[in-house]
Amino acid sequence: MAAATKDTATKDKKKAPAQLKLQPLGDRVVVERDAGESKTAGGILLPDAAKEKPQRGVVVSVGNGKLLDNGSRGALQVKVGDRVIFTAWAGENFKVGDDELLLMREEDILAVLED
Repeated sequence: MAAATKDTATKDKKKAPAQLKLQPLGDRVVVERDAGESKTAGGILLPDAAKEKPQRGVVVSVGNGKLLDNGSRGALQVKVGDRVIFTAWAGENFKVGDDELLLMREEDILAVLED
């Protein structure tokens, strides 16, 4: 009976996913989009299909800069951890585990939010 308990205990434990290191190229930036509102101002609950995707997020990873004509790299204006506002159709959505991320060019970022 103790062996069955041991097997069940090991099956219930979830393995921590290995941290994925994602390095965008050039002037590209990876952003984690903020969660959408699930309720309207009037208190109506919205289904996932009706939720408007926010145009805000947090920079997760940045590239090494845009390649300039002289062969050097131009420094990016955003850094990891910056809260940003971006254009509505910016970037490409992709999933890493349960996280949905955006890969976009730095030029798609409109502003950095300061606290």
